[in-house]
This record gives sequence, C-alpha cells and structure tokens, in this order.
Amino acid sequence: MIFVGGLPFSTNNSSWSSSSSQGSDILVALLEHPVLVSASHSFKSMEETKVSVSSETPSPSKYVYVFQREYATVDPALVDYVGTDEATTCVGLVIRNRRNRMTSIAHMDNPEIVDIGLCQMLSLVVDHDLDAELDVYLIGGFDDASPNVRPKIPYFVLNFPDTKLVDTLQRRQEKFHVQTLHVLGHNTKRDSQGNAYPIFHGFLVETCTGSLSPASFDGTSRCPDEIVRRIRVTSSYQDTSWNGKLLETYDTQTDRFVIAPCHWTVRKFYIVMSLQQLSDEEILRRCSTSPSAEGPDFVENLRRQWNYLIKHPDWRETFPWKQPRVFQRAADGGWRRC
Repeated sequence: MIFVGGLPFSTNNSSWSSSSSQGSDILVALLEHPVLVSASHSFKSMEETKVSVSSETPSPSKYVYVFQREYATVDPALVDYVGTDEATTCVGLVIRNRRNRMTSIAHMDNPEIVDIGLCQMLSLVVDHDLDAELDVYLIGGFDDASPNVRPKIPYFVLNFPDTKLVDTLQRRQEKFHVQTLHVLGHNTKRDSQGNAYPIFHGFLVETCTGSLSPASFDGTSRCPDEIVRRIRVTSSYQDTSWNGKLLETYDTQTDRFVIAPCHWTVRKFYIVMSLQQLSDEEILRRCSTSPSAEGPDFVENLRRQWNYLIKHPDWRETFPWKQPRVFQRAADGGWRRC
C-alpha cells in the first residue's frame, strides 16, 4: 500500500476497469499530490553529482552501479553509495527499509518485469518483516509527448514502467512511503523549439542516511565488467530463464558482482556488423526510444559493445564452461576479477 506524507494514499476513484487504467489514475493523483510536487521541486533544485571513481582518493568510497534492467540490494555496512543513470524512458526505483537501512535499486525498462522485479528487490530489503516501513523513490521516464495537445498521462506511458509500478505498489501489502516521484512532466525540460529532454538521467543514494541526489556516472564508475553487462541486457531478451525478471548482478552478502552467463548467436554477429557501418545519426534513430534525449556517449557505448561482439563472436570465450564472471572488492574500493 502507498503512503504519502505519512498517510495512506487513495485516489477515491473506482471507475477504472483495467490495471493500466487504475495505474494511470494513481499516477495522475500522485503527480499532483502537494507533498510529492514539493519533493520533486526540491530534487530538481539539487546540483547533479558527477560520479568518478579515482584510485588516488585516500579513503575511497564503495559504490555499486546498476545498468538497465539490473537491480542490486546493498547493505550499508558494506556499501557507501548505490546508483544508476542513462535513463530516458526507463524508470529508476529505490526501496529502502527505514529500520535496517537495506537499500535496493533497479533500472526498469519494461512493465513486464515489475511484478517479479519487485519481489526480487524486496526479498532482502523486507527480510520477512511485513510491517517494515519502506521509503520509495522513482526517478526518470520523461514526457516527450507534444506540449500542445496531450492527456495528463500520455498514451505511450501506459507501456512503460511508471503506471505499472504505482499500481503494483498500491496493491501489495507492504507499506511503501513514496518520498520522491520525479517522473514524466516533473522530469522534463524543453528547448526553444519545444523539444523535450530529461532534466536528470540518474541518481545516487547514500546508503547510511538514505539521502538521494541526481547524478551522472563516467566510465570509471559504471563498473565492473561494463561492456559484458551492457551486452547481457539485450541478450537476456532471448533467454527465457530471465522472462519477467530483473537481471541479478550483485551479491549482497559477499559484496561481489556475479555476472551470470548469457549467450549470443552468430546471427547477432552479423546484425552488429551491419549496424557498425551506420552513421551516428542513423544509429540513434534505429537503436534509441528517444533519439534526441540520449546522453553524449550513447552511440559510442553501442559501438564499443558491437566491437566486443565482433571480436568475440562465440559467447563461450566470455563465459568459459558456462561459468559466471565474478568480481570482488579491491583495496581501493574498486573491483578486480576473481
């Protein structure tokens, strides 16, 4: 059940006949709630944190980063910060237990992963305590509909995680205290021509205090195993064992990354060979759900993935004997391959 400002949340509307309609009704009411409007304004006024991990820092902080469709649940005794970025139409979700401070974040790209994904996130955060008070933050999913004629909730949003998330949170028995809802119009800015862009693409959570700030990450902080994890996002759609699930990447108890094996076919090799020949503009048009709103390194990151696949067309070179790739925390706070 959803709480806002310490009180149970209700739309007082029983006229919706479908889950998607109910979800959009809840989302509209939440977006207009004075407490959440104020929280969104406060979040919007924050300066974006630029996260870069340097081995020269005397007392390095310990980070966990998640890519699209991944999730991670972290223990504040082991991890200082957890975050994600590169979200345009995706939604970042944070769930934090007020009592034990266990924090789970996910980068959700599809409503089909919401139900099982929430169960994955809550398994360690709740720890069988159904009376736990859970703080919730949602960031991302900007509104790229026309500013002239559009409903309160654009039609396309029904196919993205926002509406499914709030509907599912409201239906579950846990107590979800929504603290920030910085999505859609709240996370949208427009240029002089009316083109829409996300205000923020990501966020960072301080696990000890639960404080949340907008953030962007560079190549030193999107780790470990960046390229393989990016490839695994697209390859997982062809693996039925991941249907409806968020990708498990981080081991909470051991503070290690365990990258489960995935496979790619010869067909994928020929596809990326073809894509690699395209211009940057064509790649944006073909490979992005929001071409005008992507970060400056979007195409470069795709090309690096494709170069890896061209160099390693056989997935067994990356996952010998079908074993996961395991990374443990190094003395400098970074990661090293086991």
